Amino acid sequence: MNHSDLVLPEPAERLRVRSADGSWLNVEAFGPAGAPTVVLSHGWTCNSAFWAPVVNRLATDHRVIAYDQRGHGRSDIPATRDGYSTRALADDLEAVVTRVLPEGERAVLAGHSMGGMTIMAAGGRGAVAARTAAVLLCSTGPNDLTDLLLLVPPAVRAPAVRRLLHRQVLQSRLPLGPVTGLSKALLKYGTMGPATPAERVAACAAIVHTCPTPVRAHWARVLGELDVRPGLTMIEAPTAIVVGSHDKLTPPVHAHAMRAALRRSDGLTELPGVGHMAPVERPDEVGAEIRRLVTTYLTTDVTRERTDVA
Repeated sequence: MNHSDLVLPEPAERLRVRSADGSWLNVEAFGPAGAPTVVLSHGWTCNSAFWAPVVNRLATDHRVIAYDQRGHGRSDIPATRDGYSTRALADDLEAVVTRVLPEGERAVLAGHSMGGMTIMAAGGRGAVAARTAAVLLCSTGPNDLTDLLLLVPPAVRAPAVRRLLHRQVLQSRLPLGPVTGLSKALLKYGTMGPATPAERVAACAAIVHTCPTPVRAHWARVLGELDVRPGLTMIEAPTAIVVGSHDKLTPPVHAHAMRAALRRSDGLTELPGVGHMAPVERPDEVGAEIRRLVTTYLTTDVTRERTDVA
């Protein structure tokens, strides 16, 4: 596998977008202006660079918008604990899409892990719905995240013990420190499939280790209590789901529950041997699914509108 896709191309445009509480978000646009638009929302402890393999596959003929979630990358770190919430995530997504999509224009939204939870949290928001042609929920879940984690080996059977161990791991305030062979091995065990190439593990480790320790811990607390099922059921756009068969953080049980709850399910793709980092592990398949949604629900609509006008 060619690993040159692990670096983001130079953005065509960089924006600073202000969210509802005054936080500034780093937003980068790739690809040609006027092309069909895709908005990418990354997960916990990552940043927009996580999407590099997908951006590199789409930016030749799509306008790809990637932004750093609050506390991550170049976006503002919340000043207080009140800045960490699913409402804040939804506010940020709304701020981004209303800035990059003029009224009357739509995009395909794709969210990985906490990014998918962000899209679910924004379900029912009119300004987001009006700008959404279709959705991809990738390696994510709506609730009971701690209870359904598969990080602790199956030999530990007691649910209460498993839950306690999972909380201690995820909410740890220990600094990750420099990337080492051990840290890469632990990251691979927890988040990636067993056959993931070393270069892709290293790329993910480099991104995760840049997340400030307090930010990591604050968001872990939010995720431990998260329940965005109400928003999930209010997503109006056709929604596809992608999950890895070996995802320990948001295992396939979440994907099946989400599909059952959606108003307009557009299929569930389970990638064999893939862990939680599907956009990095299998960017061909994730990029192809986004491209399919664009072709089916966005490009077709634009063509139809132009025909109607003619």
